[in-house]
Amino acid sequence: MKKVALSVIIGLGLLATTASADADKGQRIYQKKLKSVCGFSGGVFAAKHTQDEWADAKDNGELGKVMTEACPAGKDFFDSSKFKKKFSSHLYDFVNDFASDSGNIPSC
Repeated sequence: MKKVALSVIIGLGLLATTASADADKGQRIYQKKLKSVCGFSGGVFAAKHTQDEWADAKDNGELGKVMTEACPAGKDFFDSSKFKKKFSSHLYDFVNDFASDSGNIPSC
């Protein structure tokens, strides 16, 4: 009985993890959709702000605006409904993980 309960808890934990945002996916989105548009690497893009600045932008509902300021050429992408519905949480995790004060350097 304990094994079944443990299996259920682990399974639900894995499902919750895959449903959440992902910094690696955000990095792939940046590489595929924005790197050539912005003209600089994802590390440069993410380092435009600190983790607190990115978090404030997300909390205030201005993530697209702040990302547009970091990469004006990506305005159409950041203003799109697809960004707001599908990409914003992943890109937020990416920029938060590789912000200027994070100490992390992405591979893109």
